[in-house]
Amino acid sequence: MPCWTAKRHRTPTSAYASRSLKSGEAKGEEARMERVGFIGLGRMGRPMASNLRRKQFALSVFDMAPTAAAALEELGASRASSPAELARCSSVVMTMLPGPREVREVVLGADGLLAHLAPGSLVMDTSTVDPATSDALAAACAEKGVGFVDAPVGRLASHAERGESLFMVGASDTDFARVRPLLEAMGSTIHHCGPPGSGTRTKLVNNHLAVLLCTLNAEALALAASFGLDLERTLEVLHGTTATNGQLKVNWPQKVLAGDTGPGFAIDLAHKDLTLIVEAGNAERVPLPMAAAGRETLSSARARGFGGKDFSALLDAQCDLSGLPPPRLKAGTPPG
Repeated sequence: MPCWTAKRHRTPTSAYASRSLKSGEAKGEEARMERVGFIGLGRMGRPMASNLRRKQFALSVFDMAPTAAAALEELGASRASSPAELARCSSVVMTMLPGPREVREVVLGADGLLAHLAPGSLVMDTSTVDPATSDALAAACAEKGVGFVDAPVGRLASHAERGESLFMVGASDTDFARVRPLLEAMGSTIHHCGPPGSGTRTKLVNNHLAVLLCTLNAEALALAASFGLDLERTLEVLHGTTATNGQLKVNWPQKVLAGDTGPGFAIDLAHKDLTLIVEAGNAERVPLPMAAAGRETLSSARARGFGGKDFSALLDAQCDLSGLPPPRLKAGTPPG
């Protein structure tokens, strides 16, 4: 595979002090040359990489599934035959992989990225992993003179398709300034959470709340259904009290309550994330009994065939367990 000839894009001339930054705020940018590599072209990685090409970044890609790179090649990306080949052709390499094991293998393996990246290159991991993995990657990269950024993604694959992802970034100020143009090409909201490892830790805190809210919503609405309560009226009450939450008010009316259980964020992934959260809590000696209980709720749903469905489908799993028909909103009457 011939290496990309680097193309111009822009990056800030200075580090940004703000820790909560949105696209369009960068000023005083100067031209910069980067050759970008991207590994992991799944449900989230493919639209992220596609947006980089649409913004004219020089891009090489790799995925274990040979057909996954076809859409990127149509956009003008080059396909690498291995992570090693991609590393030799790249100054910045991004990863979007299923979990810690895959990230460690790709970055730290005997023939992985660090064995082939030149000093001064940079690795940006956008996967959801445990803090120990991000810390290990940061240390190994520093030893080789390679920058490291952890930038896990908030929001769903549908947001990634529209270039509206949210990134929680752990990086030095210098590395954050370097990768910010790439993040802005893929997302609409960028939070610099602190030094390397901060993005991963923020993502686990975020998903702790998001997933547990889904489990609580499922139990509450299943109980309402068992009481024979009207769904619309029940939601109106819940939305007007301190019981309201974003999952119940925004996501659920568009997903499970509308009969759409296709995976925006699958129960299998939510289970993986809660496992990472429980293990991280154990490592910090912070007991997380609600997270542990929520994980077992997800385990039960997975065992009954709901693993590939959206995590709002925990409601259907709960109703299935209770012998109840899953509640649905009437067409055209979303709650206020």
